Amino acid sequence: MRDEIILSTSKKQELIDITPRISSIIKKSKVESGICNVFAAHATAAIIINENYDPNICLDLLDALDKLVPSGVWRHDRIDGNADSHIKSAILGPSETIPIRNNKLDLGRWQAVQFCELDGPRHDRKIIVTITGDGY
Repeated sequence: MRDEIILSTSKKQELIDITPRISSIIKKSKVESGICNVFAAHATAAIIINENYDPNICLDLLDALDKLVPSGVWRHDRIDGNADSHIKSAILGPSETIPIRNNKLDLGRWQAVQFCELDGPRHDRKIIVTITGDGY
């Protein structure tokens, strides 16, 4: 099964918990046991699994990325000024694959699936969710 999540972002960089939306797609699929792949179809965005209980974790991650990959110092910046967003996206990666058990994401207690906006704000960000398992 394949489905899409379309969302808009409001900040230059932000992490958005998309776990509830993915869970809804899994429920609809009726897959009891399998895997779920979540893919950001953009070169300046990423998908990660991390804690979101404490919002400081999200802010700390973005701060760490900014320290590792400063803006305005890359060759690509002469074209459209967002080379740091491309580099951060490549470091984090465009997708995650999560096991499905009992028709639910089999995440750890504090884990959440997050969309990482690295070059916002943007409209119509597309996330592709692909579910494979019993029945598919």
